[in-house]
Amino acid sequence: MERTVMGERLQGLTVWVGERLAERGESGFSSGLMPVSGDASFRRYFRARADGRSWIAVDAPPEKEDSLPFVEIAAAWRAQGIPVPEVIAADLAQGFMLLEDFGDRLLLAELDEDSADPLYDLALDTLAALQQLSPAGLPPYNQLLLQREMALLDEWFLPGLLDIELSPPETQLLDRVKAMLVDNARSQLQVPVHRDYHSRNLMLREAPSRLGVIDFQDAVEGPVTYDLVSLLKDSYVRWPDADMSRWVEAHRQRLITAGLSLPAPDLFRRHFDLMGMQRQLKVLGIFARLSLRDGKPGYLKDIPRTFGYLYRACGSYPEFADLKNWLTERVLPAMRDHEAWDRACIDREISTL
Repeated sequence: MERTVMGERLQGLTVWVGERLAERGESGFSSGLMPVSGDASFRRYFRARADGRSWIAVDAPPEKEDSLPFVEIAAAWRAQGIPVPEVIAADLAQGFMLLEDFGDRLLLAELDEDSADPLYDLALDTLAALQQLSPAGLPPYNQLLLQREMALLDEWFLPGLLDIELSPPETQLLDRVKAMLVDNARSQLQVPVHRDYHSRNLMLREAPSRLGVIDFQDAVEGPVTYDLVSLLKDSYVRWPDADMSRWVEAHRQRLITAGLSLPAPDLFRRHFDLMGMQRQLKVLGIFARLSLRDGKPGYLKDIPRTFGYLYRACGSYPEFADLKNWLTERVLPAMRDHEAWDRACIDREISTL
Protein backbone atom coordinates (compact mmCIF):
# COMPACT_ATOMS: atom_id res chain seq x y z
CA MET A 1 0.00 0.00 0.00
CA GLU A 2 2.74 2.47 0.97
CA ARG A 3 4.67 1.64 -2.20
CA THR A 4 1.54 2.37 -4.26
CA VAL A 5 1.07 5.73 -2.52
CA MET A 6 4.70 6.67 -3.08
CA GLY A 7 4.42 5.70 -6.74
CA GLU A 8 1.32 7.85 -7.12
CA ARG A 9 3.10 10.76 -5.47
CA LEU A 10 6.03 10.39 -7.84
CA GLN A 11 3.66 10.45 -10.80
CA GLY A 12 2.00 13.58 -9.44
CA LEU A 13 5.35 15.24 -8.81
CA THR A 14 6.51 14.43 -12.34
CA VAL A 15 3.43 16.06 -13.87
CA TRP A 16 3.75 19.07 -11.57
CA VAL A 17 7.45 19.57 -12.42
CA GLY A 18 6.70 19.33 -16.13
CA GLU A 19 4.04 22.03 -15.80
CA ARG A 20 6.33 24.33 -13.80
CA LEU A 21 9.18 23.95 -16.29
CA ALA A 22 6.83 24.57 -19.20
CA GLU A 23 5.68 27.79 -17.52
CA ARG A 24 9.32 28.88 -17.44
CA GLY A 25 9.76 28.11 -21.11
CA GLU A 26 12.01 25.12 -20.45
CA SER A 27 11.57 22.43 -23.10
CA GLY A 28 12.84 18.91 -23.38
CA PHE A 29 11.60 17.54 -20.06
CA SER A 30 10.48 14.08 -21.11
CA SER A 31 12.66 11.51 -19.36
CA GLY A 32 10.98 11.75 -15.96
CA LEU A 33 12.63 12.25 -12.60
CA MET A 34 15.82 10.47 -11.47
CA PRO A 35 16.27 9.70 -7.76
CA VAL A 36 19.13 11.38 -5.92
CA SER A 37 20.34 10.52 -2.44
CA GLY A 38 17.89 11.44 0.27
CA ASP A 39 18.26 12.41 3.91
CA ALA A 40 17.08 11.24 7.31
CA SER A 41 13.57 12.61 6.87
CA PHE A 42 10.50 11.55 4.90
CA ARG A 43 11.49 13.84 2.03
CA ARG A 44 12.53 12.36 -1.32
CA TYR A 45 14.72 14.12 -3.86
CA PHE A 46 14.81 13.73 -7.64
CA ARG A 47 16.69 15.39 -10.48
CA ALA A 48 14.78 16.84 -13.42
CA ARG A 49 16.65 17.50 -16.66
CA ALA A 50 15.73 19.51 -19.74
CA ASP A 51 17.98 20.67 -22.58
CA GLY A 52 21.20 20.32 -20.63
CA ARG A 53 19.92 22.00 -17.47
CA SER A 54 18.83 20.38 -14.23
CA TRP A 55 16.76 21.06 -11.12
CA ILE A 56 15.96 19.24 -7.89
CA ALA A 57 12.38 18.12 -7.35
CA VAL A 58 11.32 17.47 -3.76
CA ASP A 59 8.51 15.24 -2.54
CA ALA A 60 7.72 16.16 1.07
CA PRO A 61 4.37 14.62 2.12
CA PRO A 62 2.58 17.47 3.93
CA GLU A 63 1.21 15.18 6.64
CA LYS A 64 4.80 14.28 7.58
CA GLU A 65 6.89 17.30 6.56
CA ASP A 66 6.15 21.02 6.83
CA SER A 67 7.92 22.68 3.91
CA LEU A 68 6.92 26.26 4.75
CA PRO A 69 9.99 26.90 6.99
CA PHE A 70 12.29 25.73 4.19
CA VAL A 71 10.67 28.10 1.69
CA GLU A 72 10.69 31.07 4.06
CA ILE A 73 14.25 30.57 5.32
CA ALA A 74 15.55 29.98 1.80
CA ALA A 75 14.11 33.30 0.66
CA ALA A 76 15.39 35.22 3.69
CA TRP A 77 18.91 33.77 3.74
CA ARG A 78 19.37 33.91 -0.02
CA ALA A 79 18.41 37.59 -0.02
CA GLN A 80 21.16 38.20 2.55
CA GLY A 81 23.86 36.39 0.61
CA ILE A 82 23.82 32.91 2.18
CA PRO A 83 24.34 30.35 -0.64
CA VAL A 84 21.14 28.33 -0.31
CA PRO A 85 19.21 26.98 -3.32
CA GLU A 86 16.59 29.12 -4.98
CA VAL A 87 13.05 27.84 -4.53
CA ILE A 88 11.82 28.03 -8.11
CA ALA A 89 8.31 26.78 -7.35
CA ALA A 90 6.47 25.29 -4.38
CA ASP A 91 3.07 23.72 -3.79
CA LEU A 92 2.85 23.34 -0.02
CA ALA A 93 -0.58 21.73 -0.13
CA GLN A 94 0.82 18.84 -2.18
CA GLY A 95 4.26 18.94 -0.60
CA PHE A 96 6.11 19.54 -3.88
CA MET A 97 9.07 21.86 -4.48
CA LEU A 98 11.32 22.63 -7.42
CA LEU A 99 14.79 23.87 -6.41
CA GLU A 100 18.01 25.09 -7.91
CA ASP A 101 20.37 22.14 -8.42
CA PHE A 102 23.65 22.39 -6.48
CA GLY A 103 25.02 19.18 -8.00
CA ASP A 104 26.34 16.05 -6.30
CA ARG A 105 29.66 17.09 -4.73
CA LEU A 106 29.18 16.73 -0.99
CA LEU A 107 31.86 18.35 1.13
CA LEU A 108 32.33 14.98 2.84
CA ALA A 109 33.52 13.31 -0.36
CA GLU A 110 36.07 16.06 -1.04
CA LEU A 111 37.72 16.10 2.39
CA ASP A 112 41.18 14.63 2.91
CA GLU A 113 44.35 15.66 4.73
CA ASP A 114 45.37 18.02 1.94
CA SER A 115 41.98 19.63 1.32
CA ALA A 116 40.70 19.91 4.90
CA ASP A 117 42.15 23.32 5.73
CA PRO A 118 40.95 25.22 2.63
CA LEU A 119 37.57 23.48 2.61
CA TYR A 120 36.93 24.11 6.30
CA ASP A 121 38.01 27.73 5.80
CA LEU A 122 35.32 27.97 3.12
CA ALA A 123 32.71 26.31 5.33
CA LEU A 124 33.61 28.44 8.35
CA ASP A 125 33.58 31.67 6.35
CA THR A 126 30.06 30.81 5.21
CA LEU A 127 29.06 29.92 8.76
CA ALA A 128 30.41 33.23 10.04
CA ALA A 129 28.30 35.07 7.46
CA LEU A 130 25.23 33.15 8.61
CA GLN A 131 25.96 33.86 12.28
CA GLN A 132 26.09 37.60 11.60
CA LEU A 133 22.51 37.68 10.30
CA SER A 134 19.63 38.75 12.49
CA PRO A 135 17.87 35.71 13.99
CA ALA A 136 14.53 37.52 13.84
CA GLY A 137 11.72 35.20 12.81
CA LEU A 138 13.51 31.99 13.80
CA PRO A 139 12.05 29.96 16.68
CA PRO A 140 14.18 29.93 19.85
CA TYR A 141 16.38 26.96 20.72
CA ASN A 142 14.82 27.03 24.18
CA GLN A 143 15.03 24.74 27.17
CA LEU A 144 12.04 22.67 26.05
CA LEU A 145 13.53 21.92 22.64
CA LEU A 146 17.00 21.19 24.01
CA GLN A 147 15.56 18.79 26.57
CA ARG A 148 13.22 17.14 24.08
CA GLU A 149 16.15 16.40 21.79
CA MET A 150 18.21 14.80 24.54
CA ALA A 151 15.23 12.69 25.61
CA LEU A 152 15.68 10.73 22.37
CA LEU A 153 18.66 9.05 24.05
CA ASP A 154 16.45 7.69 26.84
CA GLU A 155 13.75 6.55 24.42
CA TRP A 156 15.62 5.08 21.47
CA PHE A 157 19.32 4.57 22.10
CA LEU A 158 19.45 3.16 25.62
CA PRO A 159 16.36 0.92 25.91
CA GLY A 160 15.58 0.54 22.23
CA LEU A 161 18.99 -0.23 20.78
CA LEU A 162 21.08 -1.32 23.77
CA ASP A 163 18.35 -2.81 25.98
CA ILE A 164 19.45 -0.65 28.93
CA GLU A 165 16.65 0.15 31.35
CA LEU A 166 17.55 3.11 33.52
CA SER A 167 17.37 2.87 37.30
CA PRO A 168 16.18 5.89 39.30
CA PRO A 169 19.78 6.93 40.19
CA GLU A 170 20.79 6.66 36.53
CA THR A 171 17.83 8.78 35.50
CA GLN A 172 18.80 11.36 38.09
CA LEU A 173 22.39 11.40 36.79
CA LEU A 174 21.24 11.99 33.22
CA ASP A 175 18.74 14.65 34.32
CA ARG A 176 21.51 16.50 36.16
CA VAL A 177 23.80 16.32 33.11
CA LYS A 178 21.07 17.50 30.77
CA ALA A 179 20.32 20.49 32.99
CA MET A 180 24.00 21.50 32.92
CA LEU A 181 24.06 21.21 29.12
CA VAL A 182 20.93 23.32 28.76
CA ASP A 183 22.44 26.00 31.01
CA ASN A 184 25.58 25.98 28.86
CA ALA A 185 23.57 26.40 25.66
CA ARG A 186 21.41 29.21 26.99
CA SER A 187 24.40 31.12 28.43
CA GLN A 188 25.96 31.63 25.00
CA LEU A 189 25.50 34.35 22.42
CA GLN A 190 22.34 33.48 20.47
CA VAL A 191 22.61 33.63 16.67
CA PRO A 192 20.99 32.00 13.62
CA VAL A 193 21.62 28.25 13.85
CA HIS A 194 21.34 25.97 10.81
CA ARG A 195 21.07 23.03 13.23
CA ASP A 196 22.63 20.42 10.92
CA TYR A 197 25.64 22.21 9.47
CA HIS A 198 27.92 19.31 8.56
CA SER A 199 29.76 17.70 5.66
CA ARG A 200 26.66 16.04 4.15
CA ASN A 201 24.69 19.28 4.05
CA LEU A 202 27.38 21.40 2.38
CA MET A 203 27.89 21.17 -1.37
CA LEU A 204 30.84 22.22 -3.50
CA ARG A 205 29.97 24.09 -6.66
CA GLU A 206 31.88 25.77 -9.45
CA ALA A 207 30.20 29.15 -8.98
CA PRO A 208 29.27 31.65 -7.75
CA SER A 209 30.52 31.06 -4.20
CA ARG A 210 31.78 27.47 -4.46
CA LEU A 211 29.80 26.39 -1.39
CA GLY A 212 26.13 25.52 -1.18
CA VAL A 213 24.13 25.07 2.02
CA ILE A 214 21.16 22.69 2.13
CA ASP A 215 18.79 21.06 4.65
CA PHE A 216 18.27 24.22 6.72
CA GLN A 217 14.53 23.96 7.37
CA ASP A 218 15.01 23.31 11.11
CA ALA A 219 16.95 26.54 11.70
CA VAL A 220 16.52 28.28 15.05
CA GLU A 221 17.93 31.13 17.12
CA GLY A 222 20.45 29.39 19.35
CA PRO A 223 23.99 29.02 20.73
CA VAL A 224 26.89 30.38 18.70
CA THR A 225 28.87 27.13 19.08
CA TYR A 226 26.12 24.78 17.87
CA ASP A 227 26.82 24.81 14.12
CA LEU A 228 30.56 24.87 14.81
CA VAL A 229 30.13 21.61 16.73
CA SER A 230 28.03 20.13 13.93
CA LEU A 231 30.80 20.80 11.44
CA LEU A 232 33.91 19.94 13.47
CA LYS A 233 32.52 17.10 15.61
CA ASP A 234 30.92 15.57 12.54
CA SER A 235 29.41 12.09 12.89
CA TYR A 236 30.63 11.24 9.39
CA VAL A 237 34.31 12.27 9.56
CA ARG A 238 36.86 12.74 12.35
CA TRP A 239 40.00 14.84 12.53
CA PRO A 240 42.92 14.93 15.00
CA ASP A 241 42.17 16.88 18.16
CA ALA A 242 44.94 19.40 17.40
CA ASP A 243 43.30 20.27 14.06
CA MET A 244 39.90 20.65 15.69
CA SER A 245 41.31 22.96 18.38
CA ARG A 246 43.00 25.08 15.74
CA TRP A 247 39.80 25.42 13.70
CA VAL A 248 37.72 26.26 16.80
CA GLU A 249 40.06 29.08 17.83
CA ALA A 250 40.34 30.37 14.26
CA HIS A 251 36.55 30.61 14.08
CA ARG A 252 36.37 32.42 17.42
CA GLN A 253 38.84 34.96 16.08
CA ARG A 254 36.89 35.20 12.81
CA LEU A 255 33.70 36.10 14.68
CA ILE A 256 35.45 38.59 16.98
CA THR A 257 36.89 40.32 13.93
CA ALA A 258 33.34 40.50 12.55
CA GLY A 259 32.23 42.30 15.72
CA LEU A 260 30.62 39.52 17.76
CA SER A 261 31.26 39.49 21.50
CA LEU A 262 32.72 36.12 22.55
CA PRO A 263 34.48 34.79 25.66
CA ALA A 264 38.17 33.95 26.09
CA PRO A 265 39.52 30.82 24.33
CA ASP A 266 39.18 28.42 27.30
CA LEU A 267 35.57 29.34 28.03
CA PHE A 268 34.65 29.30 24.35
CA ARG A 269 36.14 25.81 24.07
CA ARG A 270 34.14 24.69 27.09
CA HIS A 271 30.98 26.09 25.50
CA PHE A 272 31.88 24.21 22.31
CA ASP A 273 32.55 20.87 24.03
CA LEU A 274 29.43 20.96 26.21
CA MET A 275 27.31 22.03 23.25
CA GLY A 276 28.73 18.99 21.51
CA MET A 277 27.64 16.76 24.37
CA GLN A 278 24.06 18.00 24.01
CA ARG A 279 24.13 17.37 20.27
CA GLN A 280 25.70 13.93 20.66
CA LEU A 281 23.07 12.79 23.17
CA LYS A 282 20.46 13.85 20.62
CA VAL A 283 22.17 12.28 17.62
CA LEU A 284 22.66 8.93 19.37
CA GLY A 285 18.90 8.87 19.87
CA ILE A 286 18.19 9.98 16.30
CA PHE A 287 20.46 7.37 14.72
CA ALA A 288 18.87 4.64 16.86
CA ARG A 289 15.40 5.84 15.89
CA LEU A 290 16.29 5.93 12.20
CA SER A 291 17.28 2.29 12.43
CA LEU A 292 14.54 0.96 14.72
CA ARG A 293 11.54 3.00 13.57
CA ASP A 294 12.36 4.16 10.06
CA GLY A 295 14.16 1.11 8.69
CA LYS A 296 17.43 2.95 7.99
CA PRO A 297 20.11 0.78 9.67
CA GLY A 298 22.90 2.48 7.72
CA TYR A 299 23.08 5.16 10.40
CA LEU A 300 24.19 2.62 13.01
CA LYS A 301 27.73 2.68 11.64
CA ASP A 302 28.01 6.35 12.64
CA ILE A 303 27.11 5.74 16.29
CA PRO A 304 30.63 4.80 17.55
CA ARG A 305 32.10 8.09 16.31
CA THR A 306 29.24 10.09 17.80
CA PHE A 307 29.61 8.24 21.10
CA GLY A 308 33.38 8.80 21.02
CA TYR A 309 32.95 12.57 20.91
CA LEU A 310 30.66 12.39 23.94
CA TYR A 311 32.93 10.04 25.85
CA ARG A 312 36.10 12.05 25.32
CA ALA A 313 34.42 15.35 26.20
CA CYS A 314 33.32 13.90 29.53
CA GLY A 315 36.93 13.16 30.34
CA SER A 316 37.94 16.79 29.85
CA TYR A 317 35.70 18.26 32.56
CA PRO A 318 35.69 16.97 36.19
CA GLU A 319 32.01 17.82 36.68
CA PHE A 320 31.16 15.09 34.16
CA ALA A 321 33.28 12.36 35.78
CA ASP A 322 30.15 10.55 37.03
CA LEU A 323 28.74 10.51 33.51
CA LYS A 324 31.97 9.12 32.09
CA ASN A 325 32.05 6.41 34.77
CA TRP A 326 28.47 5.46 33.93
CA LEU A 327 29.20 5.39 30.21
CA THR A 328 32.21 3.16 30.92
CA GLU A 329 30.38 0.74 33.19
CA ARG A 330 26.96 0.53 31.54
CA VAL A 331 26.96 1.80 27.97
CA LEU A 332 30.34 0.74 26.60
CA PRO A 333 29.89 -2.97 27.50
CA ALA A 334 26.47 -3.00 25.81
CA MET A 335 27.91 -1.37 22.69
CA ARG A 336 30.86 -3.78 22.55
CA ASP A 337 28.46 -6.73 22.76
CA HIS A 338 26.12 -5.38 20.07
CA GLU A 339 26.27 -7.09 16.69
CA ALA A 340 26.16 -3.78 14.82
CA TRP A 341 29.69 -2.74 15.76
CA ASP A 342 33.21 -4.04 15.81
CA ARG A 343 34.87 -3.65 19.22
CA ALA A 344 38.04 -2.30 17.67
CA CYS A 345 36.03 0.45 15.98
CA ILE A 346 34.47 1.50 19.28
CA ASP A 347 37.82 1.50 21.07
CA ARG A 348 39.38 3.56 18.31
CA GLU A 349 36.65 6.20 18.50
CA ILE A 350 36.88 6.66 22.28
CA SER A 351 40.64 7.15 22.11
CA THR A 352 42.44 10.43 21.43
CA LEU A 353 43.85 11.15 18.00
